[in-house]
Amino acid sequence: MHRSALFLILILSLLLLNTCKKQNPNFQADAANPEFLHRTVTALTDIIIHDIFSPPVASRIYAYSSIAAYECLAAGDPALKSLAGQLNGLAAITTPEEGQEYCFPLAAVTAQLRVGKALIFSEQTMEEHAVSLYASIDSLGIPDDVYKRSVAYGERVAEHIMSWAAKDNYKETRTAPKFSLDINNPGRWQPTPPAYMDGVEPNWRQIRPFVLDSAQQFKPNPPTPFSSDKSSRFYAEAMEVYEVSQAADEAEKRNIAAFWDCNPYVSHQQGHVMFATKKITPGGHWMGIAAVASRSSKANMAKTAEAYAMTAISLMDGFISCWDEKYRSNLIRPETYINRYIDPEWRPMLQTPPFPEYTSGHSVISRAAAVVLTHLFGENFAYVDTVEIPYGLPARSYKGFLQASEEAAVSRLYGGIHYRPAITEGSIQGERVGRHVLSRVETREGMLGER
Repeated sequence: MHRSALFLILILSLLLLNTCKKQNPNFQADAANPEFLHRTVTALTDIIIHDIFSPPVASRIYAYSSIAAYECLAAGDPALKSLAGQLNGLAAITTPEEGQEYCFPLAAVTAQLRVGKALIFSEQTMEEHAVSLYASIDSLGIPDDVYKRSVAYGERVAEHIMSWAAKDNYKETRTAPKFSLDINNPGRWQPTPPAYMDGVEPNWRQIRPFVLDSAQQFKPNPPTPFSSDKSSRFYAEAMEVYEVSQAADEAEKRNIAAFWDCNPYVSHQQGHVMFATKKITPGGHWMGIAAVASRSSKANMAKTAEAYAMTAISLMDGFISCWDEKYRSNLIRPETYINRYIDPEWRPMLQTPPFPEYTSGHSVISRAAAVVLTHLFGENFAYVDTVEIPYGLPARSYKGFLQASEEAAVSRLYGGIHYRPAITEGSIQGERVGRHVLSRVETREGMLGER
């Protein structure tokens, strides 16, 4: 049976349960609980970790599901502007029937669940989450006709978003050729230990962006020319990575590196056995920060949906921009260079991710997300980042999102996986992506940011 049919059966079963519940005159206010959105983003993060989606693919999952939820709420909230016509290829979405009552928060939850489930592998886990979430909503006493109408509208929005997503070239890139190594060029990227994985998502530049004109729109300055000469600038950049890892204040640098690691590909080898440690993606970390900001500011459901959608859009376009440069410059990682020219026994603090070095993905997407979140919540929005607590790491405090993005960026130097230019140029690249998102996407009248 098709998975959309199974999802419909689940909803219909919950509708039957709903008819037995006592109606609540305050159901609209009760349904507009942002925790319903938070719970599904958390569930998606858990599934993304379990299914080991790459950071770029994870950003796609977050984006389409968040946009679906936002569009449902925008349909019922005159203060919110639809993203149709603002995001590349997104046509006008079907409008609710005039004169009929809807519970738009229920529609938003339905669309978010439906789109999220369509983009992951562990569908059974998502269905179990949906049962739990709908049970909470069912207890609110939403009138049966409003319930059915709202769920149906959420389904229509979800189908519209999925039809749009199907044209972003993702499916085509699944069968594209693997990345070809240039083994005769010493400055080019080579797979790194312990798993020596192939380059991840070499064709991500072909994915349709949300607001960028093209993947190349914010092409950064080229990296430092490769050289093994000890008097060269490139050698000095590699030596900085090598020396930072052995500095006297290594403990705090190690803490920062670990906090922002967010590498879903960490492999371990014991004898002849290879196994993996599953971690949150960098985009998942920033979606978690959006949740922290929304909760700490007591944002309502509309503001929460806005924060998730805008953050996810910046992440998606940030990855497209960054990955375009990664496979163009195709630069050797510090681990390979240092082992070859400086110290064959050296290992970085963090495990090197399986793709080229320049620019730093963390630097690009962290800055892009921070620019958007600063626009939404303010420049001096102090917060405690608790996102990594479930993964065994303590919370860290920040004076604002931009400070956090700076720490996320430099963590890659501390971790031994990026040279400094990838960090500085990546942050500039991310800044440009974030500001472009704000200049192109208006969620409320007068909310366009600076270019």
